[in-house]
Amino acid sequence: MTDWYKLNIDEVASKLDTNIENGLSPREAESRLTKYGKNELIDKGMKKPWIILWEQFTEVMVIMLIIASIISFAFGEYKDAIAILVIVLINAYLGFTQEYKAEKEMAALKKLSTPTVKVRRGGHVLQISSVELVPGDVLLLEAGNTVPADARLVESANLRAQEATLTGESEPVDKDAKALYESNKGIGDRSNMVFMGTNITYGRSIAIVTGTAMDTELGHIAALIQKVDSEPTPLQKRLAQLGKGLALAAIIIVAIIFVIGITRGESIEHMFITAVSLAVSAVPEGLPAVVTIALALGARRMLKRHALIRKLPAVETLGSVTVICSDKTGTLTKNEMTVTILDVAGERIDLIHALDGTAPFDESETPGTDDLLGNPSLALMVAGGALCNDAIIEADESPDSQYRTIGDPTEIALLIAAAKSGIMKSDLEKVFPRVSEFPFDSDRKSMSTLHRCPVDNEEIPDVLKEAWEITSSIGTPENIAFTKGAIKRLLNISTRVWINDHIENINDEYRERILAVHDELAEKGMRVLGVGFQPNAGIPEKGKEQELERYLVFVGLVAMMDPARPEVKDAVQTCVTAGIRPMMITGDHPLTAQHIASELGIGNNDRYLTGEDLDQMTSEELDKAVAEVDVYARVSPEHKLNLIQALQKRGEIVAMTGDGVNDAPALKTATIGVSMGITGTDVAKEAADIVLQDDNFATIVAAVEEGRTIYDNIRKFIKYLLNSNSGEIWVMMIAPFLKMPLPLLPIQILWLNLVTDGFPALALGVEPPEKGTMRRNPYPPSEGFFTRGLGVDIVWTGLLMGILSLGVGFYYWLIDPNGLWQTMVFATITFSSMFIALAIRSEKESFFSMRLFSNKFLIGSVALTMLLQLIVIYWKPLQPIFNTKSLMLKDLLLSVGLSTIVFWAIELKKLILRIRSRS
Repeated sequence: MTDWYKLNIDEVASKLDTNIENGLSPREAESRLTKYGKNELIDKGMKKPWIILWEQFTEVMVIMLIIASIISFAFGEYKDAIAILVIVLINAYLGFTQEYKAEKEMAALKKLSTPTVKVRRGGHVLQISSVELVPGDVLLLEAGNTVPADARLVESANLRAQEATLTGESEPVDKDAKALYESNKGIGDRSNMVFMGTNITYGRSIAIVTGTAMDTELGHIAALIQKVDSEPTPLQKRLAQLGKGLALAAIIIVAIIFVIGITRGESIEHMFITAVSLAVSAVPEGLPAVVTIALALGARRMLKRHALIRKLPAVETLGSVTVICSDKTGTLTKNEMTVTILDVAGERIDLIHALDGTAPFDESETPGTDDLLGNPSLALMVAGGALCNDAIIEADESPDSQYRTIGDPTEIALLIAAAKSGIMKSDLEKVFPRVSEFPFDSDRKSMSTLHRCPVDNEEIPDVLKEAWEITSSIGTPENIAFTKGAIKRLLNISTRVWINDHIENINDEYRERILAVHDELAEKGMRVLGVGFQPNAGIPEKGKEQELERYLVFVGLVAMMDPARPEVKDAVQTCVTAGIRPMMITGDHPLTAQHIASELGIGNNDRYLTGEDLDQMTSEELDKAVAEVDVYARVSPEHKLNLIQALQKRGEIVAMTGDGVNDAPALKTATIGVSMGITGTDVAKEAADIVLQDDNFATIVAAVEEGRTIYDNIRKFIKYLLNSNSGEIWVMMIAPFLKMPLPLLPIQILWLNLVTDGFPALALGVEPPEKGTMRRNPYPPSEGFFTRGLGVDIVWTGLLMGILSLGVGFYYWLIDPNGLWQTMVFATITFSSMFIALAIRSEKESFFSMRLFSNKFLIGSVALTMLLQLIVIYWKPLQPIFNTKSLMLKDLLLSVGLSTIVFWAIELKKLILRIRSRS
């Protein structure tokens, strides 16, 4: 790609074979359109429904269940086969509807309008669709235009462009057609270029199109996104690993049970059906459905909290996040310039404690009319900033906003500060109408306006009367000129300075003091402007407007910045408490980034790195840097991508938040991409897994808690299900060694799977968060489901359950081989499963210290399952089907009593864990 910003205007025109005065000929434009194609980004479009559906059937666990269903059909076990298929279809339906719905919502978020642009073609100015632009076209741009392609400036008049979506720079940047560069410059520092997708906020220009569609910086980012393959989430990896492990276990179980049965003289058909039933029992066929339902319910809860989950696994993955890399502009900050400091001689007003970060933004701290009444210099400075201003502000009665504004963000910030101080621009202009102006110029870095003064001082607003009396003491003014701009510029044209309640001649001491304040504020990353005025200014002749900028009285300084969102500081602290490392990766100025990071508590040192620093690093140095540095500024999309990949290389689970086009590649690459829904661009939303509809960083923290809860609940479900299933397997495997017949029939195994793998298991998937969920570190991303003692718990709990169930059955079998023994085994193993479900609601907390009905679904499911089991045992029409016999009350109580032993054993283990954690 040619470095157009390094070429002068004639070189650019020659290289693109275009005429600046006349533009391209219509025939040449048509030829180039055929050669380069339409000026629109390649869009992969919405994922096809059949692809979404197909993906629901390609998980390892689902494939296993489909195979089990086919085998069951082949051997005439239609009930088993249908039951399994129903679960598979429910799982597919839930997964498909959630993802398809999210895809449709994303499609609805896209902007469908195609802007028109002004170009010179064949010596005429034409208005054409932006998709018809070609390299070499001569563009005419003015304030309010969206830049339709990358272009090299030919002429520029007071041009400013808002490039936040591309570079992360929160305030508009000055553009200058005359600028030339010999060294490499980042996108944000190429002042002689404008880029596709950015906005012109001020001035006008003529530019030559240098790149369209995918040959633009925006297109380069789009290409990066399309090259990135989505990595499977930790949950998907764990489920695949679990599926493979259980598949192997099922094969071994089938083989062992089948061989044992055959050696004991059982029929091949009977043993095969039994073995397959046990294999199905070993495989938790409800797992995909429970996981999908838990994720879908989590997604629904998150949608109520304004987070659109595009892919279900993203909900759980947030719970595993170890690093959150956040863009600054619009994510951690408000994406609106705000006046933070007013500094006049002898007094400084800190509007939002911006310098020390000791307090969040408080609307009540904006100075009011009373503050201005007591400080004439402050009142005059606020009024001057409002009058020397081309932005528009109107009161807005909507609940979402106090004001409606149009114009440059810096000027809007001045108007809002004045309005909150009780001074509306429209009221001021009635008293001080504008009669002349000297527009802003990037060379002068200043702007001046001339206003007619009122004849009757009674018309002066109360807040300005004291200031006006001081001004009038110099001489009754007919006109007054206000100037705002860069501090050094204003000091060069100022002869006096306003000090409290009088005006003095400016001297070196005052200049040094003003420059020191400027440097102090600038080091905090703030944009600093000065305000001055010229009393008794005359109306300049045309072409001599520069006369407005001489003999100024310097009034004071205004510092502004894009402030942090008020809720973000607490959210960042919650992340730190939860063992999650927050990082800032932004295209904005390093000092601004460092200040915001410090205010929010991101990073524990003052160190930061820029894009230029990263360019000079080797891969090894970058790996080391991401482990130590938390703030990165002036970075390009490639830098963000490299940082995310370096973190992932270290084994981190990375969530990346952002809203701009420049964030999209990193959003796509990150384990979890989180886009802003309000300020976010369509490109960013397409690349993300989660879209925050309220642009609230704190919603991410809530999502992390939701994800951790879901993962904990999935572990509980697996623990419960495999406990129950391993109990059945132990019963079936030990019985032959006791010379007993098969203790459980295939229909009984199916029933156990139906009632225990059904509602109680689903209910564990919606268990509320445990205490301390956000006061612990995230679990290692590499851990499997059986870590932290889960595998051991499954073995000993299942073995205990099997011994109790088979033990009571063995006792009854010895007394009467044709009696109640099989029903006792059947009942005891079912009741034991229900008590296990109650005991494992929390990993450490006692069942008795939890609110009993905090999960009403679980309590109801346990009660319903026990009732259904009693119906199977006592209802005579079902007894022949399930081979059960009615139990005496003492037999039933014995079965229930033995079943509680597993519950008490688990509670004892939790007690030991709590005692150890306290010591």
